[in-house]
Amino acid sequence: MRHGKKINHLGRKTAHRHSMLANMACSLVEHKRINTTVAKAKALKKFVEPLVTKSKEDTTHNRRLVFAKMRQKEAVAELFRTVAPKVGDRPGGYTRIIKLGNRLGDNADMAMIELVDFNEIYNVGKATKKKTTRRSRRGSGTPTEADAAAPAAKAAPAKAESKAKKEEE
Repeated sequence: MRHGKKINHLGRKTAHRHSMLANMACSLVEHKRINTTVAKAKALKKFVEPLVTKSKEDTTHNRRLVFAKMRQKEAVAELFRTVAPKVGDRPGGYTRIIKLGNRLGDNADMAMIELVDFNEIYNVGKATKKKTTRRSRRGSGTPTEADAAAPAAKAAPAKAESKAKKEEE
């Protein structure tokens, strides 16, 4: 039974697992996306998301807490300088895991984990999408056959009147 076992140990001792997750988090912040196995990506997501949340408020205390986990000064500076302003309005869900298939050597499930706001392909469609309001059904924009014939009938007398005016002049 799995009672009380919340984290995946990933086949490693505690110190090795923490070091590996710290290095992967630094790589993720530096490159904005990395390829890894699905199990490591899920573990990394649980590791990185609280750090990104802490980076939204730039205080000395938060920087020290994040540095204690990530252990690389450049990665911490990058997280607070470039990542935090982009995700400032997002309430959570800073990373996305995309499954890539199986690795050739050992058939392990591979995945790409990326920071959500740094993917231009997905964000282009969302930026150009116009927010629409709901409209009632009464004023639907599809004209009926009678409505379609009405503008043509109105246009014919107008043309006849303009021809008559030209002839009078």
